[in-house]
Amino acid sequence: MTRKLLIPPVQHPPQPPMQAPPATPPPPIRQDGIPAKLVKPWTLPPQKTYILHNANVVDAANGSIVPRQTVVLRDGLIDSVQPTCSYTHPILPASADVIEVDLDGRYLCPGLIDCHVHLTAVAGSAALGFDEADMAVSYFRQPFLCQQMLSRGFTSVRDTGGATLALKEAIADDVFPGPRVFIANKAISQTGGHGDVRKAHDKNGDCCQCGAQSSISVVADGVPACLAATREQLRQGADFIKIMVGGGVASPTDRIENMQFTAAEVRAVADVADSYGTYVTAHAYTPRAIRHAVDNGVRGIEHGNLLDADTARYMAARDVWLTPTLITYKAMGEPKYGAFLPPANQAKNQQVLARGVTALRVAHDAGVTICHGARAGAGQGRVRGGCAGVEGEPARGRGDFGRAGEEHASGGEEWEGVYEPLE
Repeated sequence: MTRKLLIPPVQHPPQPPMQAPPATPPPPIRQDGIPAKLVKPWTLPPQKTYILHNANVVDAANGSIVPRQTVVLRDGLIDSVQPTCSYTHPILPASADVIEVDLDGRYLCPGLIDCHVHLTAVAGSAALGFDEADMAVSYFRQPFLCQQMLSRGFTSVRDTGGATLALKEAIADDVFPGPRVFIANKAISQTGGHGDVRKAHDKNGDCCQCGAQSSISVVADGVPACLAATREQLRQGADFIKIMVGGGVASPTDRIENMQFTAAEVRAVADVADSYGTYVTAHAYTPRAIRHAVDNGVRGIEHGNLLDADTARYMAARDVWLTPTLITYKAMGEPKYGAFLPPANQAKNQQVLARGVTALRVAHDAGVTICHGARAGAGQGRVRGGCAGVEGEPARGRGDFGRAGEEHASGGEEWEGVYEPLE
């Protein structure tokens, strides 16, 4: 009798499917299927790794110089800062493009921040660019101004009226070199206020509810118009809002002492900005205008030349910062530049210039956070080299002078002003 042995089949473990060897990743693809490099052919390659030895590092956070440091920059950001004598080379990919430089005791300074510029106020005419009839003229000249700012060490600027989202994005996309830009889009003025460039004998134009505009400002009257104007600036990419609450030097029909906008109008602007997660800063010279702004939700004051001690303490208690712009008034007060302003405006310029340095010391003594502002635009060539000496000196003891400006410009993101690895 034959017996058959039933032998179970051999169970082989499942084999993974054959996989092709990893391929070189394709270039980034846009949602529409077009490679990004074809859409923006000017896009720069990734930044090289820089290792800078024996640098005397300016520590803006602590107000000191740290000697003989090695700073490593990777992908455009600070990767490490350590003494050169104890430096060890980082482990880098074999393909890394590394440049090492011995600075031999030269100073390495963080990027500077200008918290008050007007990039549309370009050179080329005696009008300072504020009422440029053809904005194309300004647009073609703005890259020159941006490159000037960058070449003087300003890697971030806060434009308080005029710069557009298109300019900001062009710089971010490396179309042309320039500083990082935070924009207010158009500053908001009332009829006849600072920012309304119409002269007393000009026709009414598109007045009230409104829309009379210059290269840096738009006019709005009444709460509904202020709400609409604020929302419109934010729709067009504004990072923050600028409002004019007092008279100005360059405006043709107001006085420095004028109060501008009602409390309800200022509060309406501040409420909209707050609902968008941003803030309002205000053009103001006098204590009355400053308090008017602060009482109604404004977080920053531009200029503040007539500030008194009580109002400075009032600002400090509410964490309201000040951005002075003294160098511009000094330049405009010199005889060779007098033709840029009519006689009435020259008188207003002297009025605010005479009190400016005193106001800055008053603010410092009260503990007000002070930002650097040059009010630069067409006057870049006139103010170069003088900003830090005039505006920086009273604030040297604070330690946070260089750092505060960027926090207020960007809403808290710290990029420039301090040397430390970015987490």
